[in-house]
Amino acid sequence: MRNKSWLPTGAAILSMIFWSFSFVWVKIVYEAYGPLTTIFFRLIISSGLMLIFTILSKKLQKIVPGDLKLFIILALFEPFLYFMGESYGLKYVSSTVASVIVATIPLFSPIAAWYLYKEKLSRTNLIGLIITFLGVSLVVLDNSFNFTASPLGVSLEFLAVAGAIGYASVLKGISHRYNTFTIITYQNIIGAILFLPFWLGFEFRDFTQVAFNPRSFGAIVKLAIFASTFSFILFTYSVRNLGINKSNIFINIIPVFVAIFAYLILGDQLNLHQMIGIAVVISGLFLAQINWKRKKKLPLPIYQA
Repeated sequence: MRNKSWLPTGAAILSMIFWSFSFVWVKIVYEAYGPLTTIFFRLIISSGLMLIFTILSKKLQKIVPGDLKLFIILALFEPFLYFMGESYGLKYVSSTVASVIVATIPLFSPIAAWYLYKEKLSRTNLIGLIITFLGVSLVVLDNSFNFTASPLGVSLEFLAVAGAIGYASVLKGISHRYNTFTIITYQNIIGAILFLPFWLGFEFRDFTQVAFNPRSFGAIVKLAIFASTFSFILFTYSVRNLGINKSNIFINIIPVFVAIFAYLILGDQLNLHQMIGIAVVISGLFLAQINWKRKKKLPLPIYQA
């Protein structure tokens, strides 16, 4: 009771474990349901849970009318664009490859800050970018520079990265006026509304005609409860106590967790080439964040997985 300094660290690690499992749970969902069904029900369930939590805890703030358009743009970037890229990308690449690409999100935030807000890029940011790019190349290319992963899948995962960076740019304008729980709750509600017509148009009929699959739908529920709700609450607690810089360092270990979980649950295999690539990516990400205590002004995307 005298020293609970381990709690924020434990919360950060647990949130990373939940986010890592999400890459595996999505694959299980795809055994019966499509990407739009996965996203739509995930957002609906998570929105309901977040509404209950924020109302009971009195953390839900009202949106100022002039800010509604910013929340819509925010939701267009994430969850809409982000989940479109990540979820469809996972149909073509392994969970581990997807997690390696998505884990580069914190690396690109300083680049967006440089382009949009003229913030100076540090040397370690640039070196980290180069190292990480080489690591990702090792993961998705073989020794003859041919793709070992689907080029379409890789492109879609980078679309998710672009969505997260756009999200961070919009988040900068509202993060000082609304708490994290309010932002997550409203962006998920708006995101569900944005996905509804796509789900009705492309997957509703298939969803009604396919026999209910408890294993796959259970994975959707896990995604909503653990990856889209509990992870954010735990990560927010960690940020509040450790700071954004220390907390975001834990994001770098997600590809390692995903590789382990995908091997144990899905039977995914990694060759030595890809293992080295993952290690290089993680090294580059750590290096790129060394100077963030002094340089970072653009808020990092609230990680989705």
